[in-house]
Amino acid sequence: MTDSSRIYYVNQMTGSDANDGLSKEHPFASLFRINQLSLQPGDQVLLAGGSSFCGQFLQLKDSGTKEAPIVIGSYDVEDDIFPVIAADGQGIWYQDYGIQLDSPAHIFKGYVSSAVLLYDAEHIVVENLEITNTATDIIGERYSAPHKMNRTGVAVVAKDKGLRSGITLRNLRIHDVNGNVYDKHMNNGGIYMTALKPDNEDVTGIARYRDILVEDCFVYRVSRWGIAVGYTYAHEKFQGAELEEETFTQYGHENVVIRNNYVKAAGGDGITSMYALRPLVEHNMADGVACEINDRIYSEPENRFGKVAAAIWPWKCKDALFRYNEVADTRLNQDGMAYDADSGDGTVYEYNYSRQNEGGCVMFCLQEAIHNTFRHNVSFDDLGGTISPSENPDALLSHNTFYVREGVPFVRKNMDGGKFTEEENQVIPLSFS
Repeated sequence: MTDSSRIYYVNQMTGSDANDGLSKEHPFASLFRINQLSLQPGDQVLLAGGSSFCGQFLQLKDSGTKEAPIVIGSYDVEDDIFPVIAADGQGIWYQDYGIQLDSPAHIFKGYVSSAVLLYDAEHIVVENLEITNTATDIIGERYSAPHKMNRTGVAVVAKDKGLRSGITLRNLRIHDVNGNVYDKHMNNGGIYMTALKPDNEDVTGIARYRDILVEDCFVYRVSRWGIAVGYTYAHEKFQGAELEEETFTQYGHENVVIRNNYVKAAGGDGITSMYALRPLVEHNMADGVACEINDRIYSEPENRFGKVAAAIWPWKCKDALFRYNEVADTRLNQDGMAYDADSGDGTVYEYNYSRQNEGGCVMFCLQEAIHNTFRHNVSFDDLGGTISPSENPDALLSHNTFYVREGVPFVRKNMDGGKFTEEENQVIPLSFS
């Protein structure tokens, strides 16, 4: 905080939007009042424990500084009952990448509902909140409708202010986000961060992120993604297999850390870092993800591709490090594995654990997955086929222990064709007879 910063209190039970909100005795009553403020570096917005803000949302465009971030949090929390932001399909904004995505089948613009939206903000902390966005009472909307609204628990957007730094999402309970299972790269799911094409890039600079931390969050029953950081309009700069560090420092994201999160029953993918230089993804758990990538729910995709999902993986990253993560019960689809080194350069998976994932333990995905290492990991009873070397040019499997059920192939059927080197792995047969 600074000498001039303020603490704003919001209490749905005892407050009034006619108050000044500057004390616990005179709190605001709604989040609508917060959305009207111009927050300054060091300001805090604290929501009362036990409050439930139904049909409400936060849309913040203000920024703090590295020394004095803006904090959105809670106060007077008893019995671990956080304040709840229950957007229920409100908080609607328009997302437009400004350019087609890497596949013309991917939707790149449309309306999004977000319980919390940080739009071109930086140096901001959001912590100690419960967040939902069910929208179960939207008239005429079917769960699997092909053009259903995209919805998010927390959406973060960079667009017209260049590099956005210092976003921290901590200790959030995000659940029951009723999004769109088909739209992979809209701000859609539990936590999703994106970079959109600026209106005047020559003036504002390239939209991207630095110093991103997502930690200690519980994300449950969300569609489509669990946690994703951060798809970019500048995806064309990352073509090819060899990815140069300079490309990331100009167009990509730096110092991305995703740790200590638990993602359960995400409709699609669990946790993904995208277009990031040396992202660190550690001590996370993904449990029962990809649970909607099936013919029953993923039933009306029209011409959209993307009926694939895995649990914890990078996309177009350089030297990504995934360690001490655990993945269990990922549902079968065209992918469905715990880990996936996907179209990146130098991904390392080490000291991770996987159990009974229906699509196997790990995939090295296609020709642009290069220089990848899978070492000191344990796979227990992963199903379908333990590894998927899918046309990748090289991969190193070193000092892993694979417990393989009788009848399950080590290499997954129709997911081969790539090259891998093995060093001192153990393959231990499992029999349940």
